[in-house]
Amino acid sequence: MTHTLHRVGTKDNLRHDYVVFAMAAQDINREGAAEKLRKFLEILLKYNPVNFGDMKTGNVISVGRDKVLAGIQDNSIVHGVFTDVETVAKLLNELREADLGMSVVVSGLLESVDDCCRKAGLQRHTVEYSLGVWGKVDRLPEREVLEISTMCGHGMVSFNLVKYMVEQVEKGKLSPKAAARQLAANCHCGVLNPERAAELLAKMANKEE
Repeated sequence: MTHTLHRVGTKDNLRHDYVVFAMAAQDINREGAAEKLRKFLEILLKYNPVNFGDMKTGNVISVGRDKVLAGIQDNSIVHGVFTDVETVAKLLNELREADLGMSVVVSGLLESVDDCCRKAGLQRHTVEYSLGVWGKVDRLPEREVLEISTMCGHGMVSFNLVKYMVEQVEKGKLSPKAAARQLAANCHCGVLNPERAAELLAKMANKEE
């Protein structure tokens, strides 16, 4: 999976941004996977993710916790977002013990993810890297906008919406947290990190968060 790989940011602000998700493999273990994926999400929720969702149903902000849990299907991809490596390591340890038989992916800074795996008694299987954006990059918006918009790997948080939210924060019409929550609602899978987004919005609007 690559939709969480392209998050633009600095090493400092990416240290507080980790996505953990699970999925079944087509024609291998997908049949009957829904209950295992639901169990995955139930375990994940014990560690208080700042956002979560299922690509089939939507995210917790837009549809609510119960609907996400109830809507899990065999071909779902279930996501949770966390802000610290200690929590991710504890989550991975419990997932290792649960042994659900689902593929689990962690997106984040490689050295931090490796550290989480070691603490959980795991050895990572595969690494995928983002090589960045190629082509007419001069047509892209400012890096600060990309740091927020690229947290939605399917491009459902538009550049102009990010800029509009910055304006709303600047004018005092929305707090950075409220603006971040509105942005996160548009990220169907639930992989946008609203805490990181709030910090970035506050910085762009020159407001304290």
